[in-house]
Amino acid sequence: MDITILGPGCRNCINLENETRKAVDSLSLDATINHVTDYAQIMSYGIMATPGLVIDGEVVISGRVPKAKEIEQLLQR
Repeated sequence: MDITILGPGCRNCINLENETRKAVDSLSLDATINHVTDYAQIMSYGIMATPGLVIDGEVVISGRVPKAKEIEQLLQR
């Protein structure tokens, strides 16, 4: 599973990465987590607000930081 965090490195972006790592650990998933900070790459995903969460190429969250439990649900789809 490939997971990408989209954001310039702000507090919300860091919080999203931390919550995502909690969710991955909780589910014992084999996942690669990348953090994209380049604005051109972020815009290529078509999001209007950061942070963004991308799972296997699909943007599933943008503009907010969900809790680990919500991310777990998204990862189990």
